[in-house]
Amino acid sequence: MRQTQTAVLERGAVLDAELATEPFEAAWASEARWFVEFLEPAPEGSVVLRTQISADGLTWVDHESPAIQCSASGIVTTSVHDFGHWLRLVALIDGATAAPLVRVYLALKE
Repeated sequence: MRQTQTAVLERGAVLDAELATEPFEAAWASEARWFVEFLEPAPEGSVVLRTQISADGLTWVDHESPAIQCSASGIVTTSVHDFGHWLRLVALIDGATAAPLVRVYLALKE
């Protein structure tokens, strides 16, 4: 049976410019999926989401998977493979008149 784990990395975080989630150690996993839920949306704004990876949880580099751009409403999801040890998600907001409130989940599978 495959192993799974879901972690809530941000709860009610204000996305007023750039948000980097707490780092999460995921070396055991072979695949990961981010879920970003806009609790208080900003539909007029757009958000860029990109996965970052790290060997030590301290120094970060963008993962080679493409960043995704979306509106700041609803729930957005993206997957990542071949990521090594540590993961975090970086979100950048642009064009919003109000800062959205977000919840970020990381779902992992072996």
